[in-house]
Amino acid sequence: MTDGPLRDRTVVVTGAARGVGAALARECARRGARIALLGHEKPRLDAVLAELPGPALAVEADVTDPAALDDAADEVRGRLGPPSVVVANAGIAEGGPFAMSDPAEWRRVVDVNLTGSAHTARAFLPDLLRTAGYHLQVASLASLGAAPMMSAYCAAKAGVEAFTHSLRAEVAHHGIAVGIAYLNWIDTDMIRDADRHAVLRELRAHMPPPARRVLQADDVAARLVRAVERRRTAVYAPGWLRLVQAGRGALPPVVMRLSRRQLPRLEAAGALNPTGPLGAGGRADRAAHGTGA
Repeated sequence: MTDGPLRDRTVVVTGAARGVGAALARECARRGARIALLGHEKPRLDAVLAELPGPALAVEADVTDPAALDDAADEVRGRLGPPSVVVANAGIAEGGPFAMSDPAEWRRVVDVNLTGSAHTARAFLPDLLRTAGYHLQVASLASLGAAPMMSAYCAAKAGVEAFTHSLRAEVAHHGIAVGIAYLNWIDTDMIRDADRHAVLRELRAHMPPPARRVLQADDVAARLVRAVERRRTAVYAPGWLRLVQAGRGALPPVVMRLSRRQLPRLEAAGALNPTGPLGAGGRADRAAHGTGA
């Protein structure tokens, strides 16, 4: 594209080594943005970097490390200019019964998804203040309705939603816009890995047919970038998640009834086992952070 709201703007994307983060970086670059890729796995970040058509850099940083994020912000600022857009996308997940979960791995899911998102916002808010910029927080269907066997992820994504609403109210008078993206199943390493585990495969199988559909990362990225360009307060992928937002109060009893019917069968079959970190991104986080076995 030769023109548009992102032309010559600096965009920061965390969790950019793969999946939605990488797809989002490619789409923003296609629209003329300067891209800063943040995350684990420097070789993967460099591979994404090599695909981008314009000015860009890759910075290896753990979003749960405030000092590393401050250093990353300094590098982005110095090499690409102050960001106008920051997308807090980094996230990991694990599945299985809460009672059987490893406490360190459970806490790590919350730290990356929730605390890491807050650290990301803190590191880049001075830049967004300078540019009257836009902060997009990637959330989930799990923010709207908690599911069994995903307690850490659901708790973190619910927390992320509350944090986003609070931050938006705090910074609006400074000209900073804050949005939240509610995403459902997307064809990423995390979801493909989840489908290998009976407990999570069954979780998706018992959702209504539209809710089982797996979206392509590139399609989701295009939807998110359009929301960024319009500084949207909320974006839903797929769009029908707006209906879940409207009826979210009805979800807990529905989930309870399904769980009472299905979990005893899975428990009897020995299928309720912890999954450990899901996907290559989860395993990379474990390797970098040293959490779990």
